[in-house]
Amino acid sequence: MTEMTVNMYACAVSVATVWTSPESVRELDAEGVSNPVQLNKWLEKLVYEQRLDLCNANRVQTQLLYGEPVIVDEIVGEWAKIIAVWQPSQKDPRGYPGWVPVAQLKKAEPLEAAGGFIRIAVPKAQLWSLDGLPERIVPFNTMLPLTDEQEDHFVVDTPDGEALVRKEDIVRAPSVHQFHKRPASAAVDEGLAYLDLPYFWGGMSPYGYDCSGFTYNMLKACGYFIPRDASDQAVNGEEVPLHERERWEKGDLLFFANDEGKGNVRHVGFYYGDDLLLHSPSTGYSIEVVQLAGSKLEKELCAVRRYGTREGADV
Repeated sequence: MTEMTVNMYACAVSVATVWTSPESVRELDAEGVSNPVQLNKWLEKLVYEQRLDLCNANRVQTQLLYGEPVIVDEIVGEWAKIIAVWQPSQKDPRGYPGWVPVAQLKKAEPLEAAGGFIRIAVPKAQLWSLDGLPERIVPFNTMLPLTDEQEDHFVVDTPDGEALVRKEDIVRAPSVHQFHKRPASAAVDEGLAYLDLPYFWGGMSPYGYDCSGFTYNMLKACGYFIPRDASDQAVNGEEVPLHERERWEKGDLLFFANDEGKGNVRHVGFYYGDDLLLHSPSTGYSIEVVQLAGSKLEKELCAVRRYGTREGADV
């Protein structure tokens, strides 16, 4: 295998899975590492044990969305060792590390957009060619540079060239860090669109979220880039008193730990209000709203953190 140093690339498929190592990929994961990626075919054939193995065998780290920039530290054969720079992590000060097939990346320049950026604000959106032909489907929270405007569409720059996206499917901002900041309670409202979506370890898209991928993405939709993992989310943001539930607000993040709250952080979800939790539970379950009182989770509560703004605050 040959190695070489490279730099900036972008995700060139709708959703790319970031693996712990090239050896983490199993034969049954072929549709998930191809280009074009075939997410539905891949996910549909994974039975419970095979989904659980992605976590238990530490195979998957996170996922990338179409156009998301990465630093490539090295290329080894058909694989790239990457850093996902939009996903803060204590694992690397530059972002979230892992491995992605080179076939799912394209060389890119550092993102610049005089016209600003768009963010996909619906669960899934169609990109169209400049001739009006359907090209690819891109997921919620995909961010792409804006280059021009038509009557009903914006023209965006993608890893595959210019494309059209319907105006009604997006929101726009001057830069990726200047999308309108909404109250954290709006993240809960965004999350309700994904009720009953099956959990997926490492998931960062409406094809499946894990617990912290869910909280990360719903807050991203409200204008915030928070840490990617639950353990990092639990030590950032604003601390909220754990035992003063009257001070909890809709949109606060609730964290849960092993050993009845004394061990390592293992789970996160949104406080819905009225003693309810909105979360993506675990493999075999789907995004749901549940009551905390009397549950196993209630005994595992270990921290409450607040990200973003409150209702009525200046944004």
